[in-house]
Amino acid sequence: MKNEISTIINVKDSKIGILRIDNIDYISLTDMAKLKNSDAPADVIKIWMRTRTTLNFLGLWEKLYNVNFKLVSFNQFKKEFGLNHFTMSPKKWIANTDAIGLISKSGKYGGGTFAHPDIAFEFASWIDPSFKLYLIKEFERLKTNEAYQQNIEWNVRRLISKTNYTIHTDAIKDKLILPILTKEQINYTYASEADVLNIALFGMTASEWRERNKDKKGNMRDYATIEQLIVLSNMESSNSIMIRDNIPQRERLKKLNENAITQLKSIRNNASIKKLNDF
Repeated sequence: MKNEISTIINVKDSKIGILRIDNIDYISLTDMAKLKNSDAPADVIKIWMRTRTTLNFLGLWEKLYNVNFKLVSFNQFKKEFGLNHFTMSPKKWIANTDAIGLISKSGKYGGGTFAHPDIAFEFASWIDPSFKLYLIKEFERLKTNEAYQQNIEWNVRRLISKTNYTIHTDAIKDKLILPILTKEQINYTYASEADVLNIALFGMTASEWRERNKDKKGNMRDYATIEQLIVLSNMESSNSIMIRDNIPQRERLKKLNENAITQLKSIRNNASIKKLNDF
């Protein structure tokens, strides 16, 4: 499990934990189970899991979304449905079937059983149909707020990345683009100078980044950190000055790289930058 982030939503005066792992949300079944039995929420989940309806739902979900789901183990469980000795728990389910829809975490604080929203909503319906509706509403509110914050962050990033961009391109136009160049040659010159900055800061050209990140939208600067974008803005200004001073590209690249390393080290622990990252 990587990049675990936790948050809490309030559903009908109950605090329900949300665990995010690799950008996938998992809702706490343990917190919901406390509505039935605050002393033994794990027992509530086990009772829910040993029913035929629940196991069939969990099995179908895994078959739809989990290529590593162990059907043999699932079919064995199906044979035991209804028998007096049949028991089921999140850990048993995960260990025997390689399920991914449920997550069992140990620990006094933040531990318990978490489930993918599809499964969590099913559990909430079993707890109390009205509670399910409130849970869906609050979960959607959370996702809407996150989308808004992400949009703000994207706009901040784009604004920073555009700072000094005009100064940089004007310098290229004034000093590097001659009237005899064709339109294609002019476009290549702009792209070439942009990649001087890309190589100095990111260690690769724009095309190299696209080749390595075919699954991502936008460009490498859209995924840069706030610190990198600030340094990039400074580099655009520095490069424009060096261009006007007729400094060769190779020499400029070396100087820009040295400046990038120095500036990143300087601002990495800057309190103001940390506040901007938390925005």
